[in-house]
Amino acid sequence: MFAIVETSGKQYRVEPGAQVVVDHVDAEEGSTIILDRVLMIGDDGVKVGTPLVAGASVEAKIVDHHLGEKVKGMQYRRRHRMRRWFGFRHSHTTLEIISIKA
Repeated sequence: MFAIVETSGKQYRVEPGAQVVVDHVDAEEGSTIILDRVLMIGDDGVKVGTPLVAGASVEAKIVDHHLGEKVKGMQYRRRHRMRRWFGFRHSHTTLEIISIKA
């Protein structure tokens, strides 16, 4: 059984037992959360929501919070001797999918 869920404006295909890296979720490590924005559930047949599947949810456990790889950028203005380098690391959360309820 699999499901397509939406969190932080992005869609993920999840299965029970799988680990998924998503944008930062405000909850403590080790706690469980319910993802209730389920767009599709697939097993033998497929249930597609319009836009959400009614009564469906995905239960997930928060494994850890971490930072992604550094993304480097630069600002440059010609004829002004202006060069500025900057870096950014995005916050991620790893979720372990416990169950899918249809």
